[in-house]
Amino acid sequence: MTSLGVKKNMYYVVTAVIAIFLLVLYAKWFERSSIFFPTRHIEKTPLAESLAYEDVYFETEDGIRLNGWFIPAKQPARATILFCHGNAGNISHRFEIIEIFHSLDLNVFIFDYRGYGKSRGWPSEKGTYLDAQAAYDCLLARTDIDKERIIAYGKSLGGAVALDLATKRDACAVISDGVFTSTLDIAEEVYPFLPVKFFITMKYDTLSKIGSVRVPKLIIHSREDEIVPFHHGQKLFEKASGVKEFYPMRGGHNEAIIIYSDEYKKRIDEFLKTLGI
Repeated sequence: MTSLGVKKNMYYVVTAVIAIFLLVLYAKWFERSSIFFPTRHIEKTPLAESLAYEDVYFETEDGIRLNGWFIPAKQPARATILFCHGNAGNISHRFEIIEIFHSLDLNVFIFDYRGYGKSRGWPSEKGTYLDAQAAYDCLLARTDIDKERIIAYGKSLGGAVALDLATKRDACAVISDGVFTSTLDIAEEVYPFLPVKFFITMKYDTLSKIGSVRVPKLIIHSREDEIVPFHHGQKLFEKASGVKEFYPMRGGHNEAIIIYSDEYKKRIDEFLKTLGI
């Protein structure tokens, strides 16, 4: 082979390597931007809803400073909700659910994942798990709650985080709402024509974990969920072990909690009573 031929081959190899590198970078960017939709601006605080609260800062195992709100119950608290929110916005966009919990005489500790609101860092699957663990440990350090009555609650992606937390910390129960079996399952349903399994690195594989969650579980999923199809909730319930309840509600992924808030509150209250809370 001539020196010119060698140079051409090297050119093709280098070009191919660069193209693959750029493709991998794009895939990672696309994956992250498809999963996380953080907002930095805090639109309002609980005071705007006449709720007393404590602005809490705490640190994760890997040194990321996070922010959250501790909203105490008006009456002696039945329990404390550790609130893992969904993938968009921040803690200031969850007042509908916060008010439901507050009306049930529950303390609420809602926190922002890294990269959301006032929390530092950038979101990732591992990061959200560490964030929830740090939030739980922050609650354990308090002297004004019953540490035996911490309930992990998660909406959508937050449900995957809450269920993962329950495999690592001693929550007394888990309530999940609109949770997917895994991000890979969702991606394959949305992009059936693409080989997404080769690009998905943040799996949030809830289906493989839920059988290890031994505490009582209330799994909520709307039959009309247009973002996370109903069959995801059904599969999670089927795979779940131990004490479990399934609440098939109505309404869209984000609207159901607003439209059917009274029903939602009643169903959670009934679940709490089965726990003796």
